[in-house]
Amino acid sequence: MVLSGVLAGVALALLLPGHHRLDPPAAVVAARRSDRDWLRRWRPVWMVSAAVAAALFLGGRAGLVAGLLAATATWLVIERSEPAHVRRDRELAARDLPHVVGLLGDALRAGQAPVDALAVVVAALPGPASERLAETVPRLRLGVHPLQVWSELAADPALGPLGRAMARAHRTGGAVVPTIERLADDLARAARSDVEDRARAVGVKAAVPLGLCLLPAFVLIGIVPVVAGLVTSLGL
Repeated sequence: MVLSGVLAGVALALLLPGHHRLDPPAAVVAARRSDRDWLRRWRPVWMVSAAVAAALFLGGRAGLVAGLLAATATWLVIERSEPAHVRRDRELAARDLPHVVGLLGDALRAGQAPVDALAVVVAALPGPASERLAETVPRLRLGVHPLQVWSELAADPALGPLGRAMARAHRTGGAVVPTIERLADDLARAARSDVEDRARAVGVKAAVPLGLCLLPAFVLIGIVPVVAGLVTSLGL
């Protein structure tokens, strides 16, 4: 009876309409459909599993309430989690940012205007970072104030450093080329440090599996003969 009530409550929760959201761009929708996050794809299964587990663990009316709460909590956690493809695109864009900024600095030093240099970078370095930057090129060419464009880019979780640097240069009237060069150096230094940290982390993470692999050999070769010798010497 309790289990039936829990399942009915979960089914009702799944049928309720979600809150209204702004429709994302078509490219984002296509990406979500083609690369659906497995956690969200199996959300009803996780909700029902959590509800049934809580109901069976407590039983009675308390189990019914706990099942509904567990299903609701599971839905909220999955809903607020970042989809896998969004996280992957953000990480790839952040990884490509040092190369994008470096090429942008080269184009600016060659005499290109900022918007033309940005268009060259977008065309030369396809990827998640260039896809995000591609939206700024037509806006700048249509006459949108550069400070507004770069301030909006500063809110991007991956390209924020570039947006903040360009916005600061336009706000203070400073030269763009030295600003981009300093940013390129900082990003390259941070990228090298990140690579070194990951390399050190590999050694630390490999220590535990390696130790587990060597543990049986250590027991058989080092401990078992000692114990066997003690047993023999004691005449047990």
